[in-house]
Amino acid sequence: MSSETRSPAVAGAFYPGEPAELAKMIAEMLAGADKPFVGGDIVGLISPHAGYVYSGPVAAHAYKSLQGLQYKDVIIVAPSHVEAFMGAAIYPGDFYKTPLGKVKINKELSAELATYSRLVNLDNAGHSFTHRGEHSLEVQLPFLQTLLGDFNLVAVVMGNQDMETCRGLAESIAEGCKNRDDILIVASSDLSHFHDYGTASVLDNQVVDLVDNYDYDKLFEQLQQRKVEACGGGPIVTVMMACEKLGAGSAKVVKYANSGDVAGDRSSVVGYMAAIIYKGGQAEKVYEINMDETDREPKDDDSDVEVNPASSIDFGLTENEKKMLLDLAHNSIAATLKGDNLELDEAYRAGVLQEKRGAFVTLTIKGRLRGCIGYIKGVKPLCETIAEMAVQAAFHDPRFTALTATEFELIDIEISVLTPMTIVKDQTEVEVGRDGLYMVHGYNSGLLLPQVPVENNWDKLTFLSQTCLKAGLSPDAWKQSETQIYRFQADIFGGKTTSPDK
Repeated sequence: MSSETRSPAVAGAFYPGEPAELAKMIAEMLAGADKPFVGGDIVGLISPHAGYVYSGPVAAHAYKSLQGLQYKDVIIVAPSHVEAFMGAAIYPGDFYKTPLGKVKINKELSAELATYSRLVNLDNAGHSFTHRGEHSLEVQLPFLQTLLGDFNLVAVVMGNQDMETCRGLAESIAEGCKNRDDILIVASSDLSHFHDYGTASVLDNQVVDLVDNYDYDKLFEQLQQRKVEACGGGPIVTVMMACEKLGAGSAKVVKYANSGDVAGDRSSVVGYMAAIIYKGGQAEKVYEINMDETDREPKDDDSDVEVNPASSIDFGLTENEKKMLLDLAHNSIAATLKGDNLELDEAYRAGVLQEKRGAFVTLTIKGRLRGCIGYIKGVKPLCETIAEMAVQAAFHDPRFTALTATEFELIDIEISVLTPMTIVKDQTEVEVGRDGLYMVHGYNSGLLLPQVPVENNWDKLTFLSQTCLKAGLSPDAWKQSETQIYRFQADIFGGKTTSPDK
């Protein structure tokens, strides 16, 4: 019996048609994306679907979150741009093909989803070549093939994006996927189309806020009233509804950009958003410090706590409290290596240690960076932040593999407790040796701690340029009016720690 395969329609146009070139392009885009920190199980993604040159780097930020994860089935919900039809059509064939190979259709699950609503049917509409081939679903597949390897697909294209169709499809997906935790649901959508850069940013930021707040009802209302735009608004609403029914109630936009950020022409742009939908947990923004190639001189003194002379200020922490925080970081990592949960002693529940402070934990081995993650603002008591960020730096910094027990014996720990951010109105306000920098441009952002320019012997202009590069911006982006620059100081200390087991 011959199989029915949906051949690629936009290979060689929206993305490279030659397998090696396509694989290389996806690898480069994933390498350029930070792996987002998410405090819960990922159930869904929202990803753009324009040509890879424009939207691919944005999509990579969502797909990077799948590294190391496994899903048996993926349901993609995409809009129809080229064919009008009622309801939602699930591809009834055997395979969807890209230059990277064939993706097998889960025909059993596809057929099951089509039984729950009269608006959801097995149909070639939106999938065929009767019209110009639809791209919105197809362009998601090479990313999934790269990250997940073998998986089965349920391919859904929405002809109608009214609430009745959204609700019927969401309920069908939820019913077909209940009691399963090995299914990923992807919504395919771009945002506003063909406005000037400023107008697009205003429109798209509203969508970003609604997704971050998990308010799909208001998003649908705003789309209907044409107050915001998203060509795949129906798929976004549908996937958020379905994921909620499956136990997910949190979403986090991990990247936004528009075509003007790539092409340079800001007179008429298209907006792109990447988001993650997950169960429970917190999605507070966590920033990794880009000292990847920086060596630090090993400390050769035996004092318990050493203050880093680079920009360290007095936050009112006593020497004993600093020692307590260093021990806490050390013991949090030790407990995680053993598979245990560390209970905070009552001594940590008082004074400065209980105040909400932004802080980073940096791990080094023989002067080389081994992990660095932190909160830029005070979202938790300082003691809880240090315990959590020590574990994140040791085991979840995307630049490194998880710390091993052997490496644990060699690590040095440095803690940086931050002051609140102050906006920089003029670059003359920045002082190397005192300030750290946090650069924000749209949804690009990057942070460098105060000690970084001192240790690298940077002058002020180099420091500004390097912070731009950390944020994924051009080196002179700090000069642009759209770029917000913040400075802060830090109490920086590190040294030897003592485990209770020793």
